[in-house]
Amino acid sequence: MSQDLETRIDTFIRHLEKERRLSPHTVSAYRRDLNALIDFCKNQSVSIESVDSYFIRRFASESHRKGASPRSVARRLSAIRGFFGYLMRTGVVSVNPAINIQAPKPSRRLPATLDADEVASLLTLSTEDALSMRDRAILELFYSSGLRLAELVSSNLADLDFQDGTIRVIGKGNKTRVVPVGRHALEALKAWMLIRASMAKKEEEAIFVTQRGTRIACRTVQARLKRWGMQQGASTSIHPHMLRHSFATHMLESSSDLRAVQELLGHASISTTQVYTHLDFQHLAQIYDKAHPRARRS
Repeated sequence: MSQDLETRIDTFIRHLEKERRLSPHTVSAYRRDLNALIDFCKNQSVSIESVDSYFIRRFASESHRKGASPRSVARRLSAIRGFFGYLMRTGVVSVNPAINIQAPKPSRRLPATLDADEVASLLTLSTEDALSMRDRAILELFYSSGLRLAELVSSNLADLDFQDGTIRVIGKGNKTRVVPVGRHALEALKAWMLIRASMAKKEEEAIFVTQRGTRIACRTVQARLKRWGMQQGASTSIHPHMLRHSFATHMLESSSDLRAVQELLGHASISTTQVYTHLDFQHLAQIYDKAHPRARRS
């Protein structure tokens, strides 16, 4: 049984090397993933003809149980699909048993967050020149309104309403939302507008521009935030998503209003907000002590 399977895999690997001309690294990964299938078939005494979707599902489950990450399981399944696809084309098997097998979903890793003191320290940057004035406004707006990087970069002058203290942004799915802008952010934006008038090209509509007077790029914002984080002595590398996540976390800790935070972030599903934000245990314990009938003090 295993001899036949190993032979078939050897033939497939040669096909990848000679005909498809895949890189040695990719071929090695295929070999490693298919060897795992060989070992599983040996342990289960299953022949290549007996491999069905149920068996592949068991293989994926066992791989995950033994410590393979969801990404590794997905890669193994991809290799197996390619292998059985090749066997179908050469007439060895009639169906591909791995075609509809899904890998376990990876757990969503939360981005790092800053506490309120760390944010305050970051926002006390020196504004001695035009670019630092601009960057101060960018940082304040990120933290004030929880914008995505693309939302901030694509925002235009017409989107900003100083009188109402709001900004209109276009989020994922081309959905428009209006979010409040805090007092400190409005002050920083007003200061930046005075500088912007002498920097921006006449036809440029973007709120934030470069020294050349054109709309600032995402990579420029990322680089500038990282630079300011280092200069301000941040304990971790600062990036736009960290400020968005800090905004959401601090809002949720203060209000406990998940629906409101969902609206502010522009999430289509509240389940996204539940994963994206987190409360520390101390805050949860405080809410429990105040709200649960058996926890209230008489």
